[in-house]
Amino acid sequence: MEESNNYGHQHPLLLILNQDQLIHNQSGVTHCSRCGEEVSVPCFCCVEHCGFYLHKACADAPLELNHPFHPHHPLVLLQEPPSSYTRCVCDFCDKTCEKFIYHCSCGLDFHIKCALFTFNVAENNLKELDHVALQHPLISTELGDVSKCFGCREPLAKYTHFSPDCRFNLHEKCAKLPFKLNHKCHHKHPLTLQFNSERLSCKICEVTRRRGFVYGCSPCKLVVHIECVSESLDLVVEDKRHEHPFTLLLRGSSFICDACGIEGSCASYICCTCNIMVHKKCTSLPRIIKSKWHDHRLFHKYFLRREDFRVLDCIMCNCEVSTEYGSYYCSECDVIFHVNCAMKNKNSYEIVENEDEESADVSAITKVLEWNDAGEATVIEHITHIHHLTLSDGVGEYDNKCCDGCLLPISDSFYYCTQCDFFLHKVCVELPKVKQVWHHRCRSSLVLTSNEVFRCVVCGYLSKAFAYKCEKCKKHTCLRCIIALTPGTHTCLGHKHPIFLYTENRGGCVACGCDFNGLLRCKDCDFSLDHKCFSLPITSQHKSDEHLLSLTYHDDNSYSESYFCDVCEERRDPNLWFYHCATCDTSAHVNCVLGIHPFLKPGNIIKVRKDIHEHPLTVVKKIYYYPNCSKCGEPCLDLALECTGCNFIVHFTCLQQFHFFGLGGLLWR
Repeated sequence: MEESNNYGHQHPLLLILNQDQLIHNQSGVTHCSRCGEEVSVPCFCCVEHCGFYLHKACADAPLELNHPFHPHHPLVLLQEPPSSYTRCVCDFCDKTCEKFIYHCSCGLDFHIKCALFTFNVAENNLKELDHVALQHPLISTELGDVSKCFGCREPLAKYTHFSPDCRFNLHEKCAKLPFKLNHKCHHKHPLTLQFNSERLSCKICEVTRRRGFVYGCSPCKLVVHIECVSESLDLVVEDKRHEHPFTLLLRGSSFICDACGIEGSCASYICCTCNIMVHKKCTSLPRIIKSKWHDHRLFHKYFLRREDFRVLDCIMCNCEVSTEYGSYYCSECDVIFHVNCAMKNKNSYEIVENEDEESADVSAITKVLEWNDAGEATVIEHITHIHHLTLSDGVGEYDNKCCDGCLLPISDSFYYCTQCDFFLHKVCVELPKVKQVWHHRCRSSLVLTSNEVFRCVVCGYLSKAFAYKCEKCKKHTCLRCIIALTPGTHTCLGHKHPIFLYTENRGGCVACGCDFNGLLRCKDCDFSLDHKCFSLPITSQHKSDEHLLSLTYHDDNSYSESYFCDVCEERRDPNLWFYHCATCDTSAHVNCVLGIHPFLKPGNIIKVRKDIHEHPLTVVKKIYYYPNCSKCGEPCLDLALECTGCNFIVHFTCLQQFHFFGLGGLLWR
């Protein structure tokens, strides 16, 4: 133990060389004041025992490091990450940097220990790994694919690797990589081992990785992943998903992959039997997948016939799919996907390994009893109703009725019950029993339910109608959101062109004027609609007018004094949608007409906890007679819950405040 300079500390420091001395000077677990790691010998400690410790390697770290893997700029030692950073992540180990870092102006950042360790890798000086145990793939299966090698970013357990106890996840082969090599994918210059500071994509696999090592040519701005350097030497690739082997072909020019339609830059694999040319990654493209974006299985095919599809737009991005290259398609309906769209998110699809596996029965919720000459089901049994349902086109006869599935007004073709007040839109009848939903986070499918009170996880509205329920998280999605957020073509009465779902588009909704992420948009003009506004009822009743109010998409009245809401008497924007009665010239904000609970149907029976009321309660809408709420004493001016057997009525808001609804043994919240 010897005294040293203080390295910027206010007290003298002692150099500790063995573990016994460190334990004697410690009071509990201590950490290095520069790198933040737990202290180990050799290290410095404060003679005044103020808690200051410093690894000797951190103390000796140079203020500037000329790193062989980044020869163009020096790495500068900083006391903390730049102030412009919201979070600093090490470009080697992918963990957060909070204290001293090595930083380059081009955006590279490293922990002190990571910068020094990779420097030693470059210098082939790995004495610190001499006593680290090696683990082999067969005995490292518990690591799975979670732990990645810091060098190549491949799963750590895939190859022989050093024990993670050394705090560096590293394959043995990645610690012994040659600094330079000649490779046939780039004949002009040798490739050197380096950091991917320019975030370039690999010339062979086309994928961009920010962390770890790559082989690159700086003058040509080219990089190749470590695993691609070795794997690309495989002249023949065989995969059970394709019946013939693929042979490596190194090209001097780019090519278009026949499997996915995306340009490739260097290494292609060809099937001489099928006369196709593909990326290395596309040699193992799954033939069949189940996607959360569609209810049926999707098949990959290299070339499609244009005449087999009514529309060739990808159902996810709404751009045209070329039939000259591979794509995923549904063999049961007119749906097609770009390969890159279908495979974009690994959590949105599952690979079907067994091609003989039958698709789940997704439509066994109706039984057809009678057909007409046009092939339409005219009389059916539906699993949600005890009576037979009859097909009708007489929309005008039921202007004041709504569908019991989605709770929107009756429109277009619908089914009705001749024995009771029950209606279903034809589109709601044809929904599957089990549905894949892309916007639901759980991987499991959703199951159709009915006759439950629920709050939709997407729009937030309270309903008692049809919904799709996740058996894992128990959350419900209403039919209105399911239909609005289903990819593909939609029609809107307020617009002359079809509209399409764009999940990554942000913009303003023409109906309400608010900005949203994800909109239904028109390809031909500047028209965007939020999914909640897309699902607005086209007609609605309000106590301020004896007639039905119609959803109106623009105000043609040129008198600015008329731009007021007749319900709240506040100004309204004439460019936004509103409800209007042409007979009485009544106009009102959408929210003023619909209220807080627009999708609770009067007459619905709802059970509440016994300590609130012993009988089931009925949803009622008070228009002319306003009894006082049994909980707060204020008049029930609109929707309320009423007991038909005794003098009990309560606001919905009063029950919401105290969580009085019981659903399946749980409190509704």
